[in-house]
Amino acid sequence: MADRKGSSGVSSRLSVRRKEKAENDAKKEEKSPTEAEKPEVNGKEVPMENGEAGAAAADGEKPEPIELPPFETITGDRMDPFFFKFQFKNVEYSSGRNKTFLCYLVDHGGEGLMRGYIEDEHAGGHAEEAFFQQILTNYDPACKYTITWYMSSSPCANCATKLAEILRSRKNIRLAIFSSRLFEWEEPEIQAGLKLLASVGCKLRMMKPLDFTYTWDTFVESDEQQFTPWEDCQENYEYYQDKLADILQ
Repeated sequence: MADRKGSSGVSSRLSVRRKEKAENDAKKEEKSPTEAEKPEVNGKEVPMENGEAGAAAADGEKPEPIELPPFETITGDRMDPFFFKFQFKNVEYSSGRNKTFLCYLVDHGGEGLMRGYIEDEHAGGHAEEAFFQQILTNYDPACKYTITWYMSSSPCANCATKLAEILRSRKNIRLAIFSSRLFEWEEPEIQAGLKLLASVGCKLRMMKPLDFTYTWDTFVESDEQQFTPWEDCQENYEYYQDKLADILQ
């Protein structure tokens, strides 16, 4: 990933660990159901609660506690191409994609565009809320803001509610959200959240193949390599766009 808080050495080590974790997640999609049942933390298998833990106890072995790394919200300028291709892929079943990546553009009246991305862990603070807490810190009620987000998945119900509250209270903000995938779109509370966002003026649309190309060129450390959409990119966009249209009708 790109810029992070802290020393460059720490950022480099974090980037390597996160890339290895994402690669492991991608490999899990190809495992058999039996193999996938064994959870991993930091690349190590964790004893199962019943069978494996019981066997360890029978052998007189005590399972050692595993210290999990803290959840973090990461901000930066450009992301690693591997993470973009994995996290933004608009597949229907998003196994292993347990983060939200939010790429943002902010136009606030003649001072140039703000541009960057936010990455979250689902168990911690979400990227949508972090944007207003960490990025739009110098909000000016006298300015007009045009904000565009390109997201790896659409907002959850809680985030949709919080965003609607912000848009109601800050009438000078215009927000457009272009999502790669719909997050748990069959759930009634998710559908209600998306409808709520639309009702307060938020523009909602799925990402087209051209949007993926634009996001690649603007927010990814691509080294001037061209982005090639995956085989089902257009088909999956149409699938999700139809689902979104049904929800918002």
